[in-house]
Amino acid sequence: MSIERIRVLVADDHPFFRDGLRVLLEATPDTETIGEARDGEEAVRMAATLRPDVVLMDLRMPGTGGIEATRKILEENQDMAIVVLTMVEDDDSVFAAMRAGARGYLLKGADKDEVLLAIRAAARGEAIFGPGIARRLTGYFASPGQAPARATRSAAFPDLTDREREILELVAEGRSNQEIAEALFLSLKTVRNYVSNIFTKLQVADRAQAIVRAREAGLGRERT
Repeated sequence: MSIERIRVLVADDHPFFRDGLRVLLEATPDTETIGEARDGEEAVRMAATLRPDVVLMDLRMPGTGGIEATRKILEENQDMAIVVLTMVEDDDSVFAAMRAGARGYLLKGADKDEVLLAIRAAARGEAIFGPGIARRLTGYFASPGQAPARATRSAAFPDLTDREREILELVAEGRSNQEIAEALFLSLKTVRNYVSNIFTKLQVADRAQAIVRAREAGLGRERT
């Protein structure tokens, strides 16, 4: 009797890590690798074409990052399960991934059993987090006043990623693209792309309109 295998798409820009995951998944009776994406844009295209059961998604990749790719994939297919597998473990990234619709969040130091457990859980429609991430979530919500403050801040523009909101706040402070790039250690081209995405999501025509929207929401007022 054949076992129905969970079809997995791996999205990661490191060939060595993709190779390791492919070996693991192919050696496991109930999983298989159906594709490998090298960046977020490729992940979005391959997810639409291959329609995997689960996507293992890195966050930091060239071009479109994992959080934005997650959001775009789930806009087209809400039933697809995405598990973040990354080196990034800061609170903003964890919560941004959750808001984008990820069903799991593991660090790349997770052992193979944890990875397989997360894939199987996500395929069943469950959400699962690695032990370290689970502790961070518990501590986050246990901190008095911390979660509501973040929630209020995020509620202003729910379609924006945390990075986009951070850049919008700097725009609202009157910072130029060059100043934002220097402050966040990003390339000028990357900042321009972020700003363009922000304008599109806010449905504004220019920087001035974006500043007005941001300041009406309370952004950009802390620094002078």
